[in-house]
Amino acid sequence: MEDNKMAFGTYKEVVSARATDKQIQKVSQDGGIVTALLTYALEENIIEGAIVAGDTEDAWKPEPTIAMTPEEIIAAAGTKYTFSPNAIRLKEAVRQYGLEKIGTVATPCQVMGLRKMQSYPFATRFVADKIALLIGIFCMENFPRDSLRTFVEGKMNSSLDNVNKMDIGKGKFWITDPEKESGLALKETHGYEQAGCNICLDYVAELADVSTGSVGSPDGWSTVFTRTDSGADIFTAAVDAGILETKPMDDVKPGLGLLEKLSNGKKDKGRKEIERRVNMGLPSPF
Repeated sequence: MEDNKMAFGTYKEVVSARATDKQIQKVSQDGGIVTALLTYALEENIIEGAIVAGDTEDAWKPEPTIAMTPEEIIAAAGTKYTFSPNAIRLKEAVRQYGLEKIGTVATPCQVMGLRKMQSYPFATRFVADKIALLIGIFCMENFPRDSLRTFVEGKMNSSLDNVNKMDIGKGKFWITDPEKESGLALKETHGYEQAGCNICLDYVAELADVSTGSVGSPDGWSTVFTRTDSGADIFTAAVDAGILETKPMDDVKPGLGLLEKLSNGKKDKGRKEIERRVNMGLPSPF
């Protein structure tokens, strides 16, 4: 683990995994880890509800949703490559819903914010401390919804309203609509991402309880890092219960080498942009 700590942060174990539930496999992005873990935690009363990126009538504009049933969690499955400010519902989940144990899923920057809320000695700490399971997702960059529409419709010749799945892999941004699957080289999406993504140094959600993403694992599987004691306990319990199945990372392709390359690449790129901004007299959070 020490060799990879600089790239991946502190972790207890890394494996390739997927949900065993066929319904979850059908609707989820890759291995269905987020959906499977949240539903398992809810059914086992490890959490009382989950804040997830729910769907809306407006295409690919996720709405933070407080899910109280496994069905509501499953309905929110699948990655949306635009921002869902899940933390905005945290106070409501605690104060209005009365939840004492909350699960949520977050991008690396959101995970950082939630951990800062837990560390801060006033006000928000006593809301964020209700988080019992924080799952982080790998993230290189995130796009404003209007940017998604611009390059999906302007560069990929598809209507955003008709797209039923998005994915990033093999160096391309992929969309699937009822007529076709098409990919756009990731270099063609640069300049459309959120500005903050360019100074973010975290690809693998290093501060989460459990972090997961597709890179490193085969199609239909996800790479999973267990990072905290509670995250490891919940993940292990889900595996023991048959909710998840796992394979050693050494047994799968492309393996950790690609993930390490991408994670270090994001750190290097972010540090260069931070240095550039500081040299221009601009503020930087790092």
